[in-house]
Amino acid sequence: MAVPTLSSESTATAWSGPSTLFAPSDASLHSCYSCSVPSLLREHIVPGLFTMDYLRKLAFGTKVETLTPGKCITVTSSSANAKIFIGGVEITRPDLFNNGFLVIHGIQGYIAPLSPFSCDVERLNSLTFPFQQPDRVPVPGGPPAVMRLMMRDAILRLRNNGFSILALAMRVKYPELIALSNMTIFALDDFSIFSGSYSYISSVRFHIVPNQLLTIADLERLPVGCTLPTLESGQSLVVTTAASAAAPMRINYVRIKLPDVMRNLKIAVHGIYLPFPRIYQSTTPAAGATQSFDHGVWGSGTVENTQADSASASSDCAAKSEKDGSCAMVPVPPVKATLEVEDNHYGL
Repeated sequence: MAVPTLSSESTATAWSGPSTLFAPSDASLHSCYSCSVPSLLREHIVPGLFTMDYLRKLAFGTKVETLTPGKCITVTSSSANAKIFIGGVEITRPDLFNNGFLVIHGIQGYIAPLSPFSCDVERLNSLTFPFQQPDRVPVPGGPPAVMRLMMRDAILRLRNNGFSILALAMRVKYPELIALSNMTIFALDDFSIFSGSYSYISSVRFHIVPNQLLTIADLERLPVGCTLPTLESGQSLVVTTAASAAAPMRINYVRIKLPDVMRNLKIAVHGIYLPFPRIYQSTTPAAGATQSFDHGVWGSGTVENTQADSASASSDCAAKSEKDGSCAMVPVPPVKATLEVEDNHYGL
């Protein structure tokens, strides 16, 4: 009943993107006779979509700024029983509500009034957001409202959770990205980029799959040779190792490091160990090869493999293409074992 009263307050309307509410129960609110419920709620609402799964991925002691500027709640966890605490209060009813724009968690009590210095300790680990929104980039016809909100959520969470360079790139490429229906991004964290993987900065478009929302479960169903289009014209990603019990999947010979590191209604982000190397793909089909057209990129599939393997992969890929157009078979160039990309990038 108190939530609608927040809509008239400037601090609550400064953030217009998706939000998360840590909801105290009626009983706990009734026990606080001196509490102003609207003021209390402002300190229980944070910008961005913080599902229970996402909260578990945050570092212990991460601070998240609330709708009250300059006041942060602290996220902690118990390794013994995997419980999550917000401002010292346990989440007892996780993901009570989630429609893709608002996430609500039920908590055991209510968070004590936050100190003006609640964001100052370990400020580098704080997830903060600007209350003054930047000028929007005009898009002919107007950007879809849902994608605009999901972009804000993604940029906020990525920028403050170790992927600030990718978040900056998304801001720079906003006019191009906002026009997509959805997208899948393969991301390198800031530490990996600063450790030597500088090529990612100049090839971000090669790591973005347009108009396809692919979770890790979707990716692991793709067969070897299946291609994914990218924003870089004429360049596709290739599944070089299919997921199996014996080995994890690899795309362009690189293994996924953090699957589903961030996901909302329109954007899925997966962390990778290294920037994707480019695999040469001939635009001229070889003899005895089949062709398919995938988002403007030609792919061809040879028949050099065994008939059973080829038929199985083609069938799986065709099924995936029929569903969302994400798959096209191409010949995967042979690579010597000594050239396979290692997971540990620190020695490069």
